[in-house]
Amino acid sequence: MRIAFVGKGGSGKTTLSALFAQHLGRSNAPVVAIDADINQHLGSALGLDEYEACSMTPLGSQLAGIKDYLRGDNPRITSADAMVKTTPAGSGSRLLRLLGTDPVHARHTHDVSGVRLMVTGSFEEEDLGVACYHSKLGAVELYLNHLVDGPGEYVVVDMTAGADSFASGLFTRFDMTFLVAEPTRKGVSVYRQYREHAAEFDVPIAVVGNKVTGPDDEQFLREHVGDDLLTTFGHSDWVRAREQGRATGDLEPQHRRALERLRAAADATTKDWEHFQRQAVEFHLRNARAWANRATGQDLADQIDPDFQHGPAALLDAVVVA
Repeated sequence: MRIAFVGKGGSGKTTLSALFAQHLGRSNAPVVAIDADINQHLGSALGLDEYEACSMTPLGSQLAGIKDYLRGDNPRITSADAMVKTTPAGSGSRLLRLLGTDPVHARHTHDVSGVRLMVTGSFEEEDLGVACYHSKLGAVELYLNHLVDGPGEYVVVDMTAGADSFASGLFTRFDMTFLVAEPTRKGVSVYRQYREHAAEFDVPIAVVGNKVTGPDDEQFLREHVGDDLLTTFGHSDWVRAREQGRATGDLEPQHRRALERLRAAADATTKDWEHFQRQAVEFHLRNARAWANRATGQDLADQIDPDFQHGPAALLDAVVVA
């Protein structure tokens, strides 16, 4: 299952992304956690120290190589330069497995707290004035477009803050989206934006209340998000202690139960590979018309393989490193 955590800046989505990924990892489930937020704090939230963080190879820094690997022998993609962030997989493409030993996972994952962490990379000085952060997120979109994840396998992505997550088709690459909302008017206003966009593209969304201090806060959220409210988190002494580098023991029982409710909701979501590929094609065509045809000098509609069926069946014919 592919799971995104979204919400306004400061809502606590990075903390909850880390807690959820570790919760899954403790059950020995295969988990890849991806930091796709411009602030790049997921590693530290998972317990990654500064030396380990500096040793990681960000996805965004190796985008050309990732493209060249993923296109494989796909005759519809003439070069890595002709491959854009929305390019869908097709016959001859290299597909990825969550536990694979392919170069993408081998070079870009780091084991921390029972989770395989990937990072997109921070916004560097050379990017200022010439690039947007979505150029780095293109690596995550390509990764998800070429990944075949199986039952009991999880990708947890800490997304960019606010409605900026909808600035590309990346938001349609997930089986479940958890929107972290504080019990404030600003917190629920982000929910309204997400709800409208998600409904348009049949993206499952559930609200996770955070920083809930009592019944009044929970009632406020229920009044504004209704049945979309899945569960809530309050203050955690254990999380604060971990952030201060002195945590012992385990997360509070009520918060562990809330994490299990998140997992149950994700597991109950039906995997629809046909829908996934159809949306991949739709957003690829949108991007081709809007800017990519002009940028590459090609008609990128030709990259779409009408006979390709994504999912486990594609593994029979695709190039996969197991």
